Amino acid sequence: MFYHDKRLQYHAKPDRPDPVYAKKLQEVLGGAFGEITVMMQYLFQGWNCRGPAKYRDMLLDVGTEEIAHVEMLATMIARLLEGSPVDQDAAAKENPAVGAVLGGMSPQHAIIWGLGASPNDSQDFPWTARYMIASGNLLADFRSNLAAESQGRLQVARLYEMTSDTGVRDMLSFLLARDTYHQRLWMAAIEELEAEGLESTPVPSAFPKHLERSENSSQFWNFSNGQESSQGNWMKIEVDNKPIEYVNDPKPLGDVPDLGVGHPKVYDTLKEPVPVGVNGSRV
Repeated sequence: MFYHDKRLQYHAKPDRPDPVYAKKLQEVLGGAFGEITVMMQYLFQGWNCRGPAKYRDMLLDVGTEEIAHVEMLATMIARLLEGSPVDQDAAAKENPAVGAVLGGMSPQHAIIWGLGASPNDSQDFPWTARYMIASGNLLADFRSNLAAESQGRLQVARLYEMTSDTGVRDMLSFLLARDTYHQRLWMAAIEELEAEGLESTPVPSAFPKHLERSENSSQFWNFSNGQESSQGNWMKIEVDNKPIEYVNDPKPLGDVPDLGVGHPKVYDTLKEPVPVGVNGSRV
């Protein structure tokens, strides 16, 4: 069960209203790599975890912290919208500069959310569970978590540079710091999971190797002009104790597909005209 402390995890108070920046801040709340995504991702990974208890506990701890980050961002966005003119035409007549700024305000912030935050991104696209990953395979999930924290921190850093508001920057500096640790956390968790032998590369490591077409598992196929791609460390590794083969001029291994008739009742266009029966149906 969850308990709610009315105090925020960290400060979320801007120096002044800024409805345009409030729209930008929506990206790290309801965007693909926003706090709602990682909150739901970590919580479902934890609830679905069948591995050692320490991983479940860690996932639920971090997921619960992300609830606090959602609350902070929602509070900050609502405060950035406080005092925002709803009648933009009137505001523009009084001050053309204000009118220019308000041109970038999200209409949904006023019309739908009553000058409050929304579970949407910066373009008012609604958050979707398709953003999140909770596969049940901890190594696959932890790698996804590392990528999510990396993209999320990148976006927060960019937003930090888009404002001079000291209150907003103060909150973002806290989120940057937490994302710094969370990136390191997932790196450490990946290393520990592999060291314990619970999972390894390639994921899933328990899939029977004899069912994999092994002659293609240690090849790099060069699908472009030039051979610059042969110079990376990915050419110096081994897969299944085999060195990597650089296939400079890859050839197709399959044949030309020739589709048959799907079903007459779906009325696809076929290679030859199809006779029509006396009742108007295909025969």
